[in-house]
Amino acid sequence: MNICIVGTGYVGLVSAACLAEMGNHVWCVDVNPEVVETLKQGRIHIFEPGLEDMVKRNFEDERLFFTTSLEEGIAKAKFVFITVGTPCGSDGKCDLQYVDSVARDIGRTMIDPKIIVDKSTVPVGTADRVRSIIVEELDKRGLYIDFDVASNPEFLKEGDAVNDFMKPDRVVVGTESEQTRKEFANLYAPFARSREKLIFMGTRSAEMTKYAANCMLATKISFINEISGICEKVGADVREVRLGIGSDHRIGYYFIYPGVGYGGSCFPKDVKALINTAKDVGAVPELVQAVDSVNDRQKKVLANKVREYFAPQGGVEGKTLALWGLSFKANTDDMRESSALSTISELTAEGMKIKAFDPVAHENAREILRDNDLVEIVQGQYDVLPDANALAVVTDWNQFRNPDFERIHDYLKAPVIFDGRNLYDPAYLGENGFAYFSVGRQPVTNGKK
Repeated sequence: MNICIVGTGYVGLVSAACLAEMGNHVWCVDVNPEVVETLKQGRIHIFEPGLEDMVKRNFEDERLFFTTSLEEGIAKAKFVFITVGTPCGSDGKCDLQYVDSVARDIGRTMIDPKIIVDKSTVPVGTADRVRSIIVEELDKRGLYIDFDVASNPEFLKEGDAVNDFMKPDRVVVGTESEQTRKEFANLYAPFARSREKLIFMGTRSAEMTKYAANCMLATKISFINEISGICEKVGADVREVRLGIGSDHRIGYYFIYPGVGYGGSCFPKDVKALINTAKDVGAVPELVQAVDSVNDRQKKVLANKVREYFAPQGGVEGKTLALWGLSFKANTDDMRESSALSTISELTAEGMKIKAFDPVAHENAREILRDNDLVEIVQGQYDVLPDANALAVVTDWNQFRNPDFERIHDYLKAPVIFDGRNLYDPAYLGENGFAYFSVGRQPVTNGKK
């Protein structure tokens, strides 16, 4: 099939590369000429494991094309996927200005029937909104062109997005058109060879499904984080509690790892967007509001532990914290809503210096934190340690899971670790002279130098 993808962020570029991998011809449209030129040179502007090789291979094999021209992109396309950003506005509502702009340009440009697909995460009713905008533009041109607007939400995890697209759990398609269903069935057939994975439903139900799925996962994260706080106060160990509840197949182990809150481009934005959608129609989303509140609180938990530890020593002002991990999760360079940013903001506001390392997100971090004179981003994992008063682990990169503890002990001014991801064994660190603070477990305070 001939396909056009408008927008080359995570969703757009992964979708384009994976669809091209299955033999389709895919035109990627982006308004940024620098991004387009970079892609033509075989380099990608985001970090996603496995994606760059796939993009380069399909571009060289002439199945994947890049352009700044929407007219060129949609000329032969049967499907036009809208994959532009839908950021959260200052009021918490989903900002649809980029979706609206693409819809308007499609209406000004299309000359034959298309299936327009909302793949960006958008509020319920956006497909109708896109349809109205396109019709309005066609009317201005005095044209009637048959088209459909469908919803095909993405369920990609950053850091494993290529695998998620190539081997999906399910593919949700919202449309009221039987012909559109048949076209989608053909498009996604190569991704569902072992079993039927397509779930067809109404357009608004598909739009709602994406929000409901992300909010359910966010709920599990906030739930276990709330439990972890209670565990610390009653003397329980959240690791053991997690095993106890996760063994129930109705609950499961996924997304019940305690930590420093969720971040990224999806959960924070989608939770807030669903809250606003509910309020707009007169509903009271009490549970989803609580999920959001717990997460905001949890993002400060590591900074609070650091603050409490140093309070008897005159506070954090003038002290230095070594910090491992800046991206919101491992295997991505995405800094959006990162818990590390919350930790850094809280502590530098009180005069603490931060020496930070991340194996991939360091350049993005430098740009975001360039105006904070108390933050230094270094190149080496262990370069953050000399002269630091403690180490904080914020992102669970694999290289942080089994570090050289003897080296950490020797380099730090005092052997103190604040672990926001529960990567280490408290008993082991206690035996090796560390003070150790984690999430939902009792602290080890016998660290000595």
